[in-house]
Amino acid sequence: MKTGSCLCGAVSFEVKGELRPVIACHCLQCRKQTGTYMSATACADDELVFTRQDGLKWFRSSPEAQRGFCKECGSVLFWKADGSKKTSISAGAIDGETGVPVEGHIFCETAGDYYEIAGGAYRKERW
Repeated sequence: MKTGSCLCGAVSFEVKGELRPVIACHCLQCRKQTGTYMSATACADDELVFTRQDGLKWFRSSPEAQRGFCKECGSVLFWKADGSKKTSISAGAIDGETGVPVEGHIFCETAGDYYEIAGGAYRKERW
């Protein structure tokens, strides 16, 4: 089991199952939300348990997805595609080691000109 939270603790959670390897997303939305790119793992929805969620706010970021963040401290926490049974979790929100490597990068064509893409076995437009 893994635990995680936002910076202020107004959102905390447990992951009861396996985490997916990290995927680094370089899309414009992730860049605007994080200032760089989003490094996210994921788990099945039925394995994600919120132990505190009074700070959790969901934002409809596109016609097909929403993003979860802490409305108190602004921590970027989740990404969820409509109809999916999995939730992406910011790798930095996991307490301690994630135990999963970077698997690859997506939306590389929109990566910022202020950093270089490193690590990961593949690069593609979408996951």
